[in-house]
Amino acid sequence: MARNPEKNREQFRPHDHPNDSFLLTTVVGSYPKPKWLNRADELVDDPDSKFDEAHLAEAHDDACRIITDEHERAGLDTVVDGEMRRNEMVEFFAERIPGYEFNGPVKVWGHNYFDKPSVVEEVTYDEPWLVDEFEFTSNVASRPVKVPITGPYTLGFWAFNEAYPSTEELVYDLADLVNEEVEKLVEAGARYIQIDEPALATTPEDHAIVGEALERIVSGIPEEIRIGLHVCYGDYSRIYPEINDYPIDEFDVELCNGDYEQVPVFEDPEFEPDLALGVTDAHTAEVESVEEIKENILQGLRIVPPEKLTVSPDCGLKLLPREVAYGKTKNMVTAAREVEAAIDAGEIDLDDPLAGY
Repeated sequence: MARNPEKNREQFRPHDHPNDSFLLTTVVGSYPKPKWLNRADELVDDPDSKFDEAHLAEAHDDACRIITDEHERAGLDTVVDGEMRRNEMVEFFAERIPGYEFNGPVKVWGHNYFDKPSVVEEVTYDEPWLVDEFEFTSNVASRPVKVPITGPYTLGFWAFNEAYPSTEELVYDLADLVNEEVEKLVEAGARYIQIDEPALATTPEDHAIVGEALERIVSGIPEEIRIGLHVCYGDYSRIYPEINDYPIDEFDVELCNGDYEQVPVFEDPEFEPDLALGVTDAHTAEVESVEEIKENILQGLRIVPPEKLTVSPDCGLKLLPREVAYGKTKNMVTAAREVEAAIDAGEIDLDDPLAGY
């Protein structure tokens, strides 16, 4: 069952929040990198370049400062550094987990390649993966920082398993490692953790494996720590209402690019965790208007009341032009604040939020 989102949500309300209602605004994680950072990543691997790892670390720091500031200028309640230090969501963690090794890229679709790792021995926890990243971002941010972590189901099933009798067993070992990392992040001051499980969208029949992995991840984690789960676009009817049994505070769904056709999936039975609703499309390079986003936010109120609604993009924004990502984010926050004001004024019928649209 859901943890205790009522207990941990209010800590993210800014002290100067303008409305009585509060729709928590955030981003999923990734964000477009400055073009010079991509060039820096190339230079550090160039044997003829004098650009070294120390220079790259400085470039990462600078990029994290810039993107964190960009998120705060957009008005987000909780920010992320845009994953400026990360490359690919599985590869980044596999490089830091003993037991994985890389044997070259694998073609996944079209002309795209993925450096798919192999698990060649039992996975173990060596040293923290994200604590330094979190501490740096927290030090440069004035708003609370959310930490996205690729989940154990995706880390297990998007790798070659050459060491375990079953990938399910690998997933559970990885979940124990994620639990250790979350404990370290909490010790460092983190209060908002998001587990990313895009692989579940492609194999929803494994929802019970993900549920057990989440139980392991949250074991011993205090209820004041907010635990979110993000699952990319798929047939959510194949994992709902089962997700009501997940030990999470928030479930993040990608419904905008499907024109909210799946909203009825979540209307019955009652949705138990908080809902993080995608209200901008991460796959289109067009900035939605504030009015359009406001209507999208109202779709979420068909599922949960305002005090259980989080507003975010559909997914990570890293593939968009940076100015588009910023425009979407800024308009999203403006739309959320205007919807809050309308709720406070009694202008929205919460029993029929789309009335008038």
